Amino acid sequence: MTPSSPRVGIVFNASQPAAGRSDETISETSIQETAAAVHAALTAVGYTAVLLPVHDDLLNLAVRLQQTPCALLINLCEAFRGIPQLESHVAAFFEAMGWRFTGNGPATLALCQQKFASKALLKACSLPCAPGFLVEPGDDLPEMETPLIVKPNAEDASLGIYADSVIFEKSRLRPQVEKIWSDYHQAALVERYVDGREFNVAVLQEGAQVRALPVSEISFSGMPDGMPHIVSYEAKWFEEHPLYQATVPQCPAPVSKALQEALQSLAVRAFRAMGCRDYARVDFRVAGEQEIYILEVNPNPDISPAAGYVRALKAAGLDYAGFWRIMMSNALGRGVR
Repeated sequence: MTPSSPRVGIVFNASQPAAGRSDETISETSIQETAAAVHAALTAVGYTAVLLPVHDDLLNLAVRLQQTPCALLINLCEAFRGIPQLESHVAAFFEAMGWRFTGNGPATLALCQQKFASKALLKACSLPCAPGFLVEPGDDLPEMETPLIVKPNAEDASLGIYADSVIFEKSRLRPQVEKIWSDYHQAALVERYVDGREFNVAVLQEGAQVRALPVSEISFSGMPDGMPHIVSYEAKWFEEHPLYQATVPQCPAPVSKALQEALQSLAVRAFRAMGCRDYARVDFRVAGEQEIYILEVNPNPDISPAAGYVRALKAAGLDYAGFWRIMMSNALGRGVR
């Protein structure tokens, strides 16, 4: 694709936070800034790009695209009507309409949204994940030794993950599980808490080639005493928060060649196992020297210029506009169903 090619549409979910979650809105509003950054990057190198915010009506988007046709869509949608679990439905609509779009397809987006199911698939592919249980509202609690971590089963962007998510005393397990049930209206994932280093590996597809980018690490060296070493919601999103400042990313990570190669190999295997395409990020915890566990496969990671994925692109010698050129080439190469 060249700068003289037809128009590109940048589709993103206009912020519409879920009811009762006013303290967890920044992860949604940030997508508008990402869309603006992608628009600026493409127009700076000569592309004709239009911003296409999605509110609560996908048919309205179809009307807009009839009026202003686009050769392909850059899909930045992370939710629909303020509901992250409907993220895959937007991609399914694009697919049903026969529109070319970047990023992962609806089946992968839906599967990765379900943490317990996605880890069951990873384990079936002989990929390492910490033991855990899915606890539906009203279920009895599993018999597991502490420490544990409790998360909403179907959220992303660290939603529902805070310091009290890590359980060291069994008496705290039921209240935390019930908090997930009441606040997020879904099952809770209870897993063994892996105390160790945290890494993530960005994975990039270019045509038929899939490769892992340089390994990133989240350093917890500045974490206040007594705080669990996790990337909580505050640590991920609130730049002025002490926990954000205490979780410092470093890319390339200071790791041995053996650990680097192991993480990158597992990341590519996980990418393929989950049916990913174009790009994704795989998060890890490592206990000891090389006891590796996959935390999750994120098929729609933050792709803003300041985010970890772009940091890995830079470490690999790729610029932002160049990344989007690859994504658009991939989308055009897939054609229309």
